[in-house]
Amino acid sequence: MPENLILEMKNICKAFPGVEVFDQFGFDLKRGEIHCIVGENGAGKSTLIKMFSGAHTPDKGEIYLDGKLVRISNPRAAMEMGIQTIYQEHTLFPFLNVMLNLFAGNEILNGITINRREMVKKTQEILDYLHSNIDPLDIVGQLGSGAQKTVEIARGLVQKSRVMILDEPTASFSQTEIDHLLSILKKLAESGISIIYISHHLEEVFKIADRATVIRDGIKISTYESKEITEQKLINDMVGRDVSLFYERPKVPIGEVKFEVKNLYGNGVKGASFAVRTGELLGIAGMVGSGRTELAEILFGAKKVDSGEFFIDGKKINIKTPLSAITNKMCYITEDRQATGLFLQHSLDKNIPIARYSQIPMPFALPKEDIKISQKYIDALSIKTPSVSQKVMFLSGGNQQKVVLGKWFATNADIFIFDEPTRGIDVGSKEEIYKIIVDLLQNKKAVIMISSDMAELIALCDKLIVMREGNMVAEIKKDEISEENILTHSIGGSI
Repeated sequence: MPENLILEMKNICKAFPGVEVFDQFGFDLKRGEIHCIVGENGAGKSTLIKMFSGAHTPDKGEIYLDGKLVRISNPRAAMEMGIQTIYQEHTLFPFLNVMLNLFAGNEILNGITINRREMVKKTQEILDYLHSNIDPLDIVGQLGSGAQKTVEIARGLVQKSRVMILDEPTASFSQTEIDHLLSILKKLAESGISIIYISHHLEEVFKIADRATVIRDGIKISTYESKEITEQKLINDMVGRDVSLFYERPKVPIGEVKFEVKNLYGNGVKGASFAVRTGELLGIAGMVGSGRTELAEILFGAKKVDSGEFFIDGKKINIKTPLSAITNKMCYITEDRQATGLFLQHSLDKNIPIARYSQIPMPFALPKEDIKISQKYIDALSIKTPSVSQKVMFLSGGNQQKVVLGKWFATNADIFIFDEPTRGIDVGSKEEIYKIIVDLLQNKKAVIMISSDMAELIALCDKLIVMREGNMVAEIKKDEISEENILTHSIGGSI
């Protein structure tokens, strides 16, 4: 291992059930450098970070720290080695002050008592070093996102971290907060701390990267020195797939406007307006944290809308709760089917009829009718299960997703909102889901689909909108949909 390297991965392999993320992967970090990692959603960035932070352990391969082979078996081991990970979500104690957050687990003692005066003094010294006007006694939960991220960095300095990993740290920041954070990171690098920085905001990469590595589908595509980095190179390397061989869906006649929203605000969404027609599939693209799911939640009434208008078949309606959405023949296939789409401990005949009960004036349980409806959709969707009484938790991911679909088909909905409909399922099941979606279009349903899979969006969508920081930044017609076009709008670049 060269002397200027502090951290190195060699021949890393990592797989999860049914998915191989990394195979013979390599990466290195120099002392005092800022090494940026970029890639599409699902490229493997988060898994890579979790292996460095001890949240995941590699199946094969080696990790070297200061030239010595190490095993990072858990997050505590990583911290003891001087590796600190700062995630997009804050990991602070919101009801404690800054000083107590910095020294939690590392208190300065005066005999057997905590030396608060010395801890306040040290906290102030670190905050001054970071050019922060935060007070050591400020309650953390009352600080803004940028200030809280500064506190997390300060905590790393208290713990004498030598490597800091930041995962999408500026997702909810103002430009002033972004600039302040980037200046802090440059200062830390100049002091000898090594930084791994993950971001889909390429303008941040251009400002601070000493090197930038592009990963795609778990493969390191390229590593560039700062002087070599260009927007075009990074986007081309991030895209790099031939989607023409992916999936070809039949054309479906597109009818009248079925669902329209005007100037929606709320849940982080800022002024979204669009329409979707019968037989039309509207895609929603954007990076993690762009506001895609937040938009779906207010469309379905799962989160409050502050202002804006909803129309179905040209008639203005109110959608304030999921029940009002279901009443208006809408359904929402959520991103996390296990947490929010299914009752895993219950059987298919308890899951499939459940949403339909909201449409029945006197929703008494009718076990025989539930079995009949469940069997209907088991047959229609080719759900592989020994019987209607099988617990959903024992089905494969693809079959679980079909149960969610069956639940909503039973409501006879007209408007379908899919959030990552094929995440975590195998290729064969994906194609079955695509055929089901096309069947909906052929039956004159209106479909809205959120997806992080560029190839999926290109193959299926009649048009799509791109979200960035809660804003709808582009509406792209079918013949203009391309990975490069989507990605450029998603990261705020120029075409």
